[in-house]
Amino acid sequence: MNRKMILHILGKMMGVEGLLLLIPALVGLIYQEKCAVYFVITAAVLAVIFLLTGRKKPENTMLYGKDGLLIVSSAWILWSLFGALPFFLSGSIPNYMDAFFETVSGFTTTGSTILKDVEVLPQCMTFWRSLTHWVGGMGVLVFVMVLTNLDKQSSIHLMRAEVPGPEKDKLVPKSRTTAQILYGMYFILTAIQVVLLLLGGMNLFDSLIHAFGTAGTGGFSNYADSVGHFDSAYLDGVISVFMILFGINFNLYFFLAVREFKLVFKNEELRAYLLIISGAVVMIMINIYPIYGSVAEAFRYSAFQVASIITTTGYATADYMLWPEFSRCVLVALMIIGACASSTGGGIKVSRLLISLKSIYKEIKQMLHPKSVNVVKLNKKKLGEDTIRNVYVYLLAYITLAIVSVLIVSLDNFDFETTVGSVITALGNVGPGLGMTGPVGSFADYSLLAKFVFCLDMLAGRLEIFPFLMLFSYVWRKKF
Repeated sequence: MNRKMILHILGKMMGVEGLLLLIPALVGLIYQEKCAVYFVITAAVLAVIFLLTGRKKPENTMLYGKDGLLIVSSAWILWSLFGALPFFLSGSIPNYMDAFFETVSGFTTTGSTILKDVEVLPQCMTFWRSLTHWVGGMGVLVFVMVLTNLDKQSSIHLMRAEVPGPEKDKLVPKSRTTAQILYGMYFILTAIQVVLLLLGGMNLFDSLIHAFGTAGTGGFSNYADSVGHFDSAYLDGVISVFMILFGINFNLYFFLAVREFKLVFKNEELRAYLLIISGAVVMIMINIYPIYGSVAEAFRYSAFQVASIITTTGYATADYMLWPEFSRCVLVALMIIGACASSTGGGIKVSRLLISLKSIYKEIKQMLHPKSVNVVKLNKKKLGEDTIRNVYVYLLAYITLAIVSVLIVSLDNFDFETTVGSVITALGNVGPGLGMTGPVGSFADYSLLAKFVFCLDMLAGRLEIFPFLMLFSYVWRKKF
C-alpha cells in the first residue's frame, strides 16, 4: 500500500471540495445570507488540509488495486463528513448526525431526507444540498480527475473502483480524458435541461436545483411537495425525459457522438431498460386509471413516477402510497432493478439483471442437454466467468447487507413496510421509500443508530458495496 500517495490524492480531494464550497458561499452572498460564512470557514479548513497533504506529489506514485478501493471509499466518507459542516455550524440542521445523513444522501444521489420542512432552509444551504447531487452523480473521484492531473496508473484504479456497473469500460485510452468526456456530456445534458425548465416557467434558481437533482438522479427539491409543487404537465414531461436519459449508460452517448449508431441500437441493456419502463408505465397507468378518471392524467403520473423510481431519482408528483397495492409493488421492483450501468442511477443495474436471467436460462439448458456447450452473452459478446461470478457475489452481498440492515433498523419498531422500504431505498439510492418514508414523509423520526445504518447503506449502494466493504477488510495487508 502506498500510504503517501493515498494521502496525497485525498488531500487533493479535500482541496477540490473546498473550492466547491465557495459556490454556495457565493449564492449566500447574492441572497445576503449570513450563514454563507460557514461555507468559507469549512473551505478554509479544507484548504489547510490540502496544503499539508495534497500539494507535493510523493516520488513513488504507484497505486495498487486495493489502494484505489481505499481512496474511493475514504473520499466519499471524508467529503460527506466535511460537506455536512455548513449545515451543522449554521444551525440549519442542528444535529450533526442528521447533517451527515443529508450530505451522504446528497453525494450518493439518494435523495432521502431528515428534513420535515425543506422550504425553511436558506437558499445557499438548499443550493449546496442539490449541488452535492450533481457532483456525486458522475462520481466525486471522476470529478476530481477532471480538475487534477493524475498519472495513468493512479487514475485507472480510481475509475475501476468508482464507476458503477459489472464491467468498467474506458471510452479512450487515457482515464482522465474519459472523465473529461463523461463530464462534458453530463454538463451539456444538464445545461439543456436548465434551458427547457426555464422555458416552462421555472426561475433560474429552481431550474438549477431540479436540473442538479435530475442529472445526478438524486431528487432533492426545494419544495416540500417536490416537482408536484409546479403542477405543470410540461415540466413533468421534461423532467421525466431527462431522468430516463440520465439513467442510460453514458458510453452510449459517446457512441452517438462518434456516429457509432449500431452500437447504441443493438445495446441489450438499453433495450431492456426502455422495455421495463414501457411495461411498468402501462401496468401502473391501467391500475391507477380509476383514481384519475383520465387516460392522459393516469399516463402523466404513471410515466413520471416510473421514470423517477427506476432511475432512482426520487422526485414525486403524486403520493404513490395512496395508489393500489399492485402499483406500489411494481415501484418496489423498479427500486431494486435501478438504471443502466455507467449511468448516474442506482439500484442493482439492468445489466446485472440481464446477466442473471441469461445465467439462469443457461443452467436450465445445461440440465436439459448436459452435453451441450452454453455460454452467456451480452451485446453478442461472451461474458467471462469472472464477470458472471462477480454478479452473483454482488447480488449475494446486496441481499446479505439488506437483511442485516433490516434487522438493525427494525429495533426502532416501525411497521414492516416502512422498515423494509427504507432499507431498499437507501441501498438502491432511490430516495423516498414506503410507509412513513414515502414521497411525503422523511427519515427524521428514526434513531441515530438507524440513520447511521442508512448512511452506510447509501454509501455501500453508491460504491457498489465492495469498495466500501474493503475499507474494513484485512486484505489491505496484501498486494493484488
